[in-house]
Amino acid sequence: MTSWVGRTAAEIAAAVREKRVTPREVVAEHLARIERLDGRVGAFRVVRAEAALAEADEVATRSDLGELPLAGVPVAIKDNLAVRGETMRVGSAATPDTPAADDHATVARLRAAGAVVVGLTNVPELCVFGTSEGVHGTARNPWDTSRTAGGSSGGSAAAVAAGLVPIALGNDGMGSLRIPAANCGLVTIKPGPGVVPAGTSTWFGMSENGPLATTVEDARLMLSVLADSEDVRRDASATQRVAVSLRSPIAGVTVTKPYTTAVREAAELLMKAGHRVRRADPPYPLSLSFTSLTHWTAGTAVDARDLDRRLMTRRTRVHASVGRRFVDSASSGKGREALRRRLEPFFGEYDVLLTPALARRSPKAAAWHERGWLRNVLANTNYSPLTPPWNLTGWPAMSVPFGTLPSGAPCAVQLVGLPGAEADLLAVAEQLEARHPWQRTAPVE
Repeated sequence: MTSWVGRTAAEIAAAVREKRVTPREVVAEHLARIERLDGRVGAFRVVRAEAALAEADEVATRSDLGELPLAGVPVAIKDNLAVRGETMRVGSAATPDTPAADDHATVARLRAAGAVVVGLTNVPELCVFGTSEGVHGTARNPWDTSRTAGGSSGGSAAAVAAGLVPIALGNDGMGSLRIPAANCGLVTIKPGPGVVPAGTSTWFGMSENGPLATTVEDARLMLSVLADSEDVRRDASATQRVAVSLRSPIAGVTVTKPYTTAVREAAELLMKAGHRVRRADPPYPLSLSFTSLTHWTAGTAVDARDLDRRLMTRRTRVHASVGRRFVDSASSGKGREALRRRLEPFFGEYDVLLTPALARRSPKAAAWHERGWLRNVLANTNYSPLTPPWNLTGWPAMSVPFGTLPSGAPCAVQLVGLPGAEADLLAVAEQLEARHPWQRTAPVE
């Protein structure tokens, strides 16, 4: 009997379209794996077992089954995007326990493409931090369950890495796709503005919805569905001008050797593939850490405005309190525009920036929501300083698995480009994947 767990979304959809397997069979197999393993992984807040099987049966009866790009593919949804009939708790006890009347636009597009929503995934409260735990559960890295999956799309990343689903939906406001993808050995892309419908909370336009997948092909496939566009494919043979930087954008934060080694080895592969590769650091301003902090906290302040502070954790309350004084300046967009003006000349010389995805491995999976605000901020900043600049500029950025850490968990690199460069980034990532293939599913059995 063929197992569909561990197969890519592209493989599953092709088999369903050709009627070699039914959507119910695929979904039931993944639900069984969720039941068996998620107690250790903590990916899901809600598993929609009965509803997902019913929806799988509906997909099987569709007259356009043979044309659906995600026919019968199980998908997990980050718990800050509305799923019709389900509550959206955003990792908090302070959010309304009221079922959503409609799907978010991205969820609706996935369903229209034939995907089946099997559940909603765990996030930190209000999706603030780079570790995904709280009152609704703790998302662990399937490669090392003593470590956090990352955040804030940690549950979605853990679900894909553990083989509970082949693809998942998340979003990225300060690295919330790229951080957990890097931890869990996944491919993700934060698109530029306007490519994919945004969520209800955009943190002043910094947050974008995007895919989490095990292969570049699946990331491209899911992005094309979310964007409702086929314009995400580019000739992989096109020569790119690649800048290689090992420097942390945040002063005082050191990038550890496994991540710098991964970048050097990736750069060597891209050079052999014919790209023009050169060491060059973007001119990050010294004020970047302050700009990042003000926008990060101000976004939380806006999200927390109408919630009962007594029901929020202390770290979230402090984060929102700090951010209230910065809401007006963040809303003006002046700080983000100044950063774009400073960095745009650099991208006039280079098409793609290659950097480490993280500075060090993820923190321990612990009750971070019960710890102090400053301790959380320092833990986040010290391991993920390389993602926020590209939310502030709004430019597309990817995390791509590359190499391993001493623990055996995945390492990763980051690719960045100007708006409209999504297809170019995916093409470069595909070359890295072809020349340095990675294990797709964590050994959590």
